[in-house]
Amino acid sequence: MAVKSNLIKQLKKSYPNFLNKDLEKMVTLILSEIKNSLKRSERVELRGFGVFSSRIQKQSIRRNPKTAEKINVPEKRTIHFKMAKDLFKKLNDEKE
Repeated sequence: MAVKSNLIKQLKKSYPNFLNKDLEKMVTLILSEIKNSLKRSERVELRGFGVFSSRIQKQSIRRNPKTAEKINVPEKRTIHFKMAKDLFKKLNDEKE
């Protein structure tokens, strides 16, 4: 499972001269900037990894499977991720 602390540990292995608190600040800053961009409905492109974007999911009427009661679900924003071709090839063990 990938969590922020594991990401910081990996960065610490790659960059041993940086302090843990500095690495944590950098990771927090990057993640908060991604969140803020998505809130502003902007695309976030990480080359070689993928693209995050926000989309609007239209309002709909759905059914509760337990009670069969109809529920009105309001319009909401969702996050869409499209992976980069490089990442797709690595995940599927394809040669470039």
